[in-house]
Amino acid sequence: MLVLGLPRGGVLVAYGIATALRVPLDILVVRKLGVPGYEEFALGAVATGGVKIIDPDVVEEFHLSDAEIAGVVRTEQAELRRREAVYRSTRPAPDLRNQTVILVDDGIATGSTMRAAIEGVKRCGAARVVVAAGVAPLSTSLVLGAESDEVVCLLTPRDFRAVGPFYEEFAQVNDQEVCDVLNKSWNAGARTAAQQL
Repeated sequence: MLVLGLPRGGVLVAYGIATALRVPLDILVVRKLGVPGYEEFALGAVATGGVKIIDPDVVEEFHLSDAEIAGVVRTEQAELRRREAVYRSTRPAPDLRNQTVILVDDGIATGSTMRAAIEGVKRCGAARVVVAAGVAPLSTSLVLGAESDEVVCLLTPRDFRAVGPFYEEFAQVNDQEVCDVLNKSWNAGARTAAQQL
């Protein structure tokens, strides 16, 4: 079993889950593709491993051209590669073959990034995919349930506007905080492995 946090906020939640379950923590970098001019509105997502998910309904609704979509994809893939390099450095990605993988985010809105994450770990050979989040709209939770093996979500409100209001504190997480949490977890895992030798 392995817990994968979706940077940035999902890594902090994933750390708590991995610690409680006493299983390894790692990351899966995913980037939302925002509609040009309305960046908070997702037209899809990209994930490590070349995964790209595009919502055709959003493309049609906003009359997006192939060139506009390609521009957004290029920008977000560049940011995905930057984050992967910053968070992972020289550490190799984990082997997901035949593993139960728990994908964790602090909250899920449209589900685009989590759908890309699910696709990414399936492509890597995960045997079972569990989605875990603090909050997601009921409708999104049901969609993700059809694409994964299980969804564990603390709150699934019908009336959902954004993730932040469901948290007492919802400060933006920066790259350094993600690196600190990952290093803390990876160092603890290395010490545990050494003790078992």
